[in-house]
Amino acid sequence: MKLLQRSLVARIIASLLAISAMALISIVVTMVVANGSRGDAAAINVAGSLRMNTYQIVAALQRYEQQPEAAQRERVQALSERFHERLVSPRLTAALPGAEDHPLQAQYRMLKARWDEALAPQVTRAIAGEGLEVDALRQTLDDLVGDIDQLVTQLEQNSEAKIRLLSVLQILFLTLTAVVVAIALYDIRHNLVAPLHQLVVLAREAGRHNFQYRTRLKGSDELALLGRTLDTMAGELAASYAELEERVSRKKLELERSNRVMQVLHDSSRALYGGGNDLCASAAPMLRRIEQLLDLGPIRLSLHDPFDDREVPILATHSRSRPTYCRDHECHACLIDPQPLELSKREGAECLLLPVSVGATLLGTLEVRYSEGGELTDSTRRLLNALTDQLATAIYLQRRIEEQQQVTLMNERTIIARELHDSLAQSLSYLKMQVARLERMQAKEMPREAQTAVFGELRTGLDSAYRQLRELLTTFRLKLEGPGLQSAMRQTTEEFAARLGFKVELFFDVPPHLLNPNEEIHVLQVVREALANVHKHARAHWAAVTVRFQQARLHVMVEDDGIGLPADGSPPMHYGLVIMRDRADTLGGEFAVRNRQAGGTLVELTFSPQTARLIAQQPASGSETTALQHGHRD
Repeated sequence: MKLLQRSLVARIIASLLAISAMALISIVVTMVVANGSRGDAAAINVAGSLRMNTYQIVAALQRYEQQPEAAQRERVQALSERFHERLVSPRLTAALPGAEDHPLQAQYRMLKARWDEALAPQVTRAIAGEGLEVDALRQTLDDLVGDIDQLVTQLEQNSEAKIRLLSVLQILFLTLTAVVVAIALYDIRHNLVAPLHQLVVLAREAGRHNFQYRTRLKGSDELALLGRTLDTMAGELAASYAELEERVSRKKLELERSNRVMQVLHDSSRALYGGGNDLCASAAPMLRRIEQLLDLGPIRLSLHDPFDDREVPILATHSRSRPTYCRDHECHACLIDPQPLELSKREGAECLLLPVSVGATLLGTLEVRYSEGGELTDSTRRLLNALTDQLATAIYLQRRIEEQQQVTLMNERTIIARELHDSLAQSLSYLKMQVARLERMQAKEMPREAQTAVFGELRTGLDSAYRQLRELLTTFRLKLEGPGLQSAMRQTTEEFAARLGFKVELFFDVPPHLLNPNEEIHVLQVVREALANVHKHARAHWAAVTVRFQQARLHVMVEDDGIGLPADGSPPMHYGLVIMRDRADTLGGEFAVRNRQAGGTLVELTFSPQTARLIAQQPASGSETTALQHGHRD
């Protein structure tokens, strides 16, 4: 019983077994009753035929009495034997109940006794010729027929009783089955269908993210246990879902805040990487905006002094005064604040110190203060690390730009000094030697004609020095329309085209940033000197300048269609040619001056730029070096 109370499945199985058992019992009882009714109809027919057989015997006796012939006697005897055979026939006796006190058994014994004791003796006497008593025979016949009718009636009643018993049993089992089915349906409806409906509603509501619905099932069966479990699960899911929604909301706000911070970092990167002294003007608004977004502050940026090994504050948000080591007093970036605060106002606040470094080089520190007792999230720390990386990049680029400016200034000064030494200084040295020679000649009181040649050389030297000075001034005063050698070459060809009276063609095919400033100055001076010679000596109508980079070497050619060199093919050793050869030697290249086949002169300079030499000298394998050289040539 406890199992049936606890288990809905057990109750359903028990109901099915009960229905099956009653159906089986009903079938078995029907088969038993039907088997017990077998032969009842045959017994009734046999009993009914006894009545007809009785009349036949009486009629045969009467005929035998009127016609006492052997045939009639045999017929009477045959009918008597048939009656006796039918009376004791198994078809009749098998249908009788086995109980001796049953009315059918009593009626059958009475009928058999009446035949054996009343009618059979009269038939025997009549056959024996002793005569026939009609009144006695009729009375016996009526009694026998009455007994036969009573037997037939009882047989019919017995058969009908079996049929009624079968009907009652069928109705009984049908009623019991209906009761069991009704109980099972009631149990299924209240303990299966209704709980399942509530469970389905719970599942549907859970699918709609409504975890407030409860089944509240009572009982101890499986569905009640499942319902209570799902109610508990729904409660836990409601709590978990609420917690997840809260976490998602926090994460969403955090992501939106992170995106705004990243947008601020991105928008400020262009101004932050501008170089010069713009770090304060670009970093201060960015830091204040990040403070608002992350609810932090104030923030102070200090740069590391590697010489004194100390941190020098250069920028502080929410500050009422300038930093101690402010480099630009015209800048007010750190002072533009509607509500300035002092760092001391948050002395009790937590402080996060972040290094501003590039690789292993410490450039400074970033001091970030936040609410006391607060805790910085991982995303906030990552954003602050990204901020320090961006500040480190900006500071590093600013320092590199300043260093590069210093290096560029030193290179320019070195180039100017070298150019003065290679051109004007040599000319002045030559003039000094000529002056010393003239002094010796005057000391020896040599004739004026001998001194006249020295005066001519002094005049020529002064003219050359003055010309070189003007060339240097022109070269260093070139206003380049664009960076690099190409712009200088274009201005030079345009300048000499105006002097020559015809266009000087320019063919330039050199990768950008191939030559260093010193190499560019040497190439430009060689081209200017060659074009100056074309203007002075060539009497040309066409000129062209070609600068091309091929086979890891730079080829510079200046051509014209003028009168060319003398017939012997050896150019005169003018001072300008000597300077050009010296420049070629300085570049580690080759210099040549010769006549063109089509007429005119060709000045050619060929050398390997410093960049190509560095690539070739790298400690790499042969294949890697070749690949680098081919890539550079391409």
